[in-house]
Amino acid sequence: MQTLTVGLGERSYPIHIGSGLLDHPELLQHALPRKRAAIVTNTTVAPLYLEKLRKTLQSLDVSSIPIILPDGEEYKNFTTLNLIYDALLTNRYERTTPLIALGGGVIGDMTGYAAATYLRGVPFIQIPTTLLAQVDSSVGGKTGINHPLGKNMIGAFYQPQLVLADIDTLNTLPDNELSAGIAEVIKYGLIRDLPFFEWLEQNMDKLLARDTEALQYAITRSCRNKAEIVAADERESGERALLNLGHTFGHAIETGSGYGVWLHGEGVAAGTVMAADLSQRLGWIGAQDTARVRSLFERAKLPTIAPGLGTEKYLELMGLDKKVEGGKMRFVLLKGIGHAVIYGDVPKILLQQTLERCCGMVDG
Repeated sequence: MQTLTVGLGERSYPIHIGSGLLDHPELLQHALPRKRAAIVTNTTVAPLYLEKLRKTLQSLDVSSIPIILPDGEEYKNFTTLNLIYDALLTNRYERTTPLIALGGGVIGDMTGYAAATYLRGVPFIQIPTTLLAQVDSSVGGKTGINHPLGKNMIGAFYQPQLVLADIDTLNTLPDNELSAGIAEVIKYGLIRDLPFFEWLEQNMDKLLARDTEALQYAITRSCRNKAEIVAADERESGERALLNLGHTFGHAIETGSGYGVWLHGEGVAAGTVMAADLSQRLGWIGAQDTARVRSLFERAKLPTIAPGLGTEKYLELMGLDKKVEGGKMRFVLLKGIGHAVIYGDVPKILLQQTLERCCGMVDG
């Protein structure tokens, strides 16, 4: 097991990464000050890991209620969120009772937002069971739900008490969801860690084969990068926005296609290829770097061509992005592999060319 720390002063918390961690109650003990907890999970994860977690809690003399939600991005909304509130109120859960998120990014985001808003804030614990959640969404305190007009537009910054990433839970992850998580892993190499990007080029086959040592290295390196960024910029006023590489395009893909049609990591992959293409059109990177970016996503079995929603639809959806400032779209782009920047003066003609090229509407 490896343990990292997200350094936020009195709100600092550990990230435990390793195999078999769900069988180690001592890792959870300090975050369970009371003898009750609520476990929020979904219909896919519950049959796999819910009883194991409940038995671990029982060994600490902690009773728990399960709150089992429908599975899928399309359920990340107010209606599903209210199911959490209903269970907490029905069972008279108090301000000191922690919520435990057992699942992927959707479960983590919704549980965190419920924890931030129920009784104006209760403790919560992240136990991510997908690669994407283990390397990205479980760390950093971004919580929220989707709105029909935009992804993650309603939420709060609210940090967990701890993150427990048990690599063994990836054994039951479908191949396409493993690849979706790798998209976020690649992101860290692109924005600030060139040696990691090069390691991924050399070890992609091991990750796809679920090699435990390779997965642990990739998860730990990704979490270390994110923990450093979050500690320096918790509320995304500067450097943390770089973590949105590919997300402005990717969120437009997810929203425009209908939530759940594209996995988040799939949207990020295609969106990052679009960001690389736009960076090349600005003269910041060469065709060779763009090809390296596209090639690595292709090797990870991720899409690199975005759906043809139409240029105007993309512009409309990207205009609702959280990074829009003063009515101007801001993009995370590449000055080189391992060097990302935020830029808000993209000529519209270049953006249109990228949309047409990367959505398969034109060649070249």
